[in-house]
Amino acid sequence: MKTRKHTSSGGVIFKAKEDGIQVVLISHHNQKGKLIWCLPKGSVEKGETLQETAIREVREETGVVGRILEKIGQIQYWFYSKEEETKIFKTVHFYLLEYLKGDEKDHDSEVDEARWVAVQQALDMLTHGSERAIMEKAARYLIATFGPKEAPPLPD
Repeated sequence: MKTRKHTSSGGVIFKAKEDGIQVVLISHHNQKGKLIWCLPKGSVEKGETLQETAIREVREETGVVGRILEKIGQIQYWFYSKEEETKIFKTVHFYLLEYLKGDEKDHDSEVDEARWVAVQQALDMLTHGSERAIMEKAARYLIATFGPKEAPPLPD
């Protein structure tokens, strides 16, 4: 079986509001037709840095623009591409982005919906455990930055 590596980059984009911190999640249907909620991310294009990809992908998939504050971490996983008949080892780098401007209704056609949600709600909505772990790291940073009053409680 053929194998290859693939690198993507994305982010957790947030804004602090009076009633707490919100982040944007995106939804789309997987190959089996199941609705999944995830973080915005996508392939690194030729000549792009990981940070440039994260900013571009967040903008394309959520309709909003942010500036990078920190690298949160990365996840890795295998998946099979039927089209390529190839097993792919994917690494996704995630960054924390502070919201600057834009409207989540301006997302691209790859996404069914982009939605601002409270961080705790995001932790409950995310389909994949690896992305929940990234969101938990982002929440820890946000608590340290904005204080516990502004950020959600973290799971034990």
